[in-house]
Amino acid sequence: MFKTIDSSRISISQLMLPSHSNFSGKIHGGFILNLMDQIAFACASKHSGMYCVTASVDTVDFINPIEVGELVTMKASVNYVGRTSMVIGIRVESEHIQTGKVKHCNSSYFTMVAKNEAGKSNEVPGLIINDKTEVLRFLKAIKRMTTKKSRQEEFNRIDFAFEDYLKELKNYKVKIQLPDDYKN
Repeated sequence: MFKTIDSSRISISQLMLPSHSNFSGKIHGGFILNLMDQIAFACASKHSGMYCVTASVDTVDFINPIEVGELVTMKASVNYVGRTSMVIGIRVESEHIQTGKVKHCNSSYFTMVAKNEAGKSNEVPGLIINDKTEVLRFLKAIKRMTTKKSRQEEFNRIDFAFEDYLKELKNYKVKIQLPDDYKN
């Protein structure tokens, strides 16, 4: 079975209240992440028709702060499907209600896994992609996954030697001060 991306696309809006703010008076990032997890769950569950759990969150960049009194809108869509997992792309925007000025605040990618009644991972429907943006999002999801896998393989090798990488650290604000008897 295959489903269109539009069939599970979700959008939510919520007014930001003083109770959502951090010590600097901006909306707390943890509150926004909680809302993002909720919309990712809803989008993935709508696509799969099953209960879904968050497996990972990739690339959470807080681009612009959100102010108390702004209306936050989150848009979620399925960007990629595997056998039992889905990558849900989420865009967060805030709107100053009086001026109508909209700013992009955050984008992120949640990997969600569908679960059956027994708690086992369950196969999800495929995607019907029907525009260039959806193709691009699917391809970007593949690239993020292959890059992550390659990085994990590189640094988790049995023969990995950090000494081979020390020259790369010269351009960074770091000092390496390992004891003489240090063993990795």
